[in-house]
Amino acid sequence: MMLVVDTEARTITWGDGEDATTSDLYTIDAFHALTDLWVKVGWEVKYPYVFTWLGRPIIQLPDDLLVVQEALYRCRPDVIVETGVAHGGSLVFYAAYCEAVKRGHVVGVDIEIRPHNRTAIEEHELAHRITLVEGSSVAPEIVDQVKTLIGPKDSVFVILDSNHSKAHVAAELEAYAPLVTAGSYIVVTDGVMELVHDVPRGTPSWLTDNPKSAALEFAERHPEFELEDPLPPVFNEAGPVRRATHWPCAYLRRRG
Repeated sequence: MMLVVDTEARTITWGDGEDATTSDLYTIDAFHALTDLWVKVGWEVKYPYVFTWLGRPIIQLPDDLLVVQEALYRCRPDVIVETGVAHGGSLVFYAAYCEAVKRGHVVGVDIEIRPHNRTAIEEHELAHRITLVEGSSVAPEIVDQVKTLIGPKDSVFVILDSNHSKAHVAAELEAYAPLVTAGSYIVVTDGVMELVHDVPRGTPSWLTDNPKSAALEFAERHPEFELEDPLPPVFNEAGPVRRATHWPCAYLRRRG
């Protein structure tokens, strides 16, 4: 796709051939076109890899972290389950939320928790809010182990951030969605793979083989869940601005 910015004329043009669109540069439409490009280039140069949270690499877009913490604050879950541990930054981020509201526990699931990461997480100041479970997130025995960490009256919020193939995410959705309590969410991260399938570090098959596709198909199969923006406009002085995100179509809310 062609994108041309003329700062002197204050215009932006995007699209190809007859489908190209020209807009004033200082508009929401222009912002959205620039945001999509910024997300793609940022993903390519590993922009999210420059951030840490309370000492641990977090590898997330800050915009997404602000959104998910607000969703957590509104849901007030007793248990937050995250598949995919990596360096533990996200687990510590969610544990920090729990510590702030003096409620909740985080369960991190990963097929391999590297020893140096396990040590760093278990020695962290917020380790008392975190439980690590090692094994495939879709293995029945691992799902059963996670279930033992959830009380009968606990409210549950789930974030899927492990293997991002469509098939694996679909399996995770079927395994963990039943744990999500009414009014809470199962969050399917990194649907951005669809957008970045054509960048140098991308893979063409990601156009369809991605978490977003799994989330959309899950929502069609499961009417008890609905895709929604977790942040209704309680405060919004910007109008209909679409946020920068690596998590498009991520939030599946259990009705009821």
